[in-house]
Amino acid sequence: MPIYLEPENERVTHFDAIKADTFRQYGRFSWGLLLKGALARRSFRVVVTMRMCQAVAQSSQPARLPLPIFKMFHCVATQIAAVDFPWQTEVGAGLALTHGWGLLVNRGVKLGTNVTLFHGVTLGQRDQISNDGTRTSGYPVLEDEVWIGPHAIVVGAVTIGRGRRVAGGAFVRESIPPFSIVAGNPGRIVKKNCMLDVANAAQI
Repeated sequence: MPIYLEPENERVTHFDAIKADTFRQYGRFSWGLLLKGALARRSFRVVVTMRMCQAVAQSSQPARLPLPIFKMFHCVATQIAAVDFPWQTEVGAGLALTHGWGLLVNRGVKLGTNVTLFHGVTLGQRDQISNDGTRTSGYPVLEDEVWIGPHAIVVGAVTIGRGRRVAGGAFVRESIPPFSIVAGNPGRIVKKNCMLDVANAAQI
């Protein structure tokens, strides 16, 4: 049975987000499962420490004083999981990191709700240099219910539409409409009007 959080027109709290993250892992939420996942699942631990850092960073003084300690926890968690996932990344509720090894997410990336990222995924920056030497950097935006397969690469100021699936090993540098499957290098749409593929989706 799905977990239901706050309506879309209200702000989803850090508590709501971690409930949704836990639900994505186990299909239900409890404090025991949250603690179990944080201790035993290296990829889920990264999500937990990220949420902790963000919650503390957005608190009022003096609650922000322990932030360096939580940042250290997140640094250790990412190293153990072998991922590069900055704690400042804008991430919607219900994030699932599957396996995790080799995952790289740029700080400027934005992730929607119920996003699934597999091992080896790269969500990175792409720079464009104009004739006058001006450099413009762009970062991917993943909308809700996006699924990115193993070792796929998405770079630049592109929008990955809701419900889109990016096949393993694909290279994407152009925006893709919702509910489609993309494969290949360069990435091309191979199927449209697809069903969502979200295990244990949290209803945000």
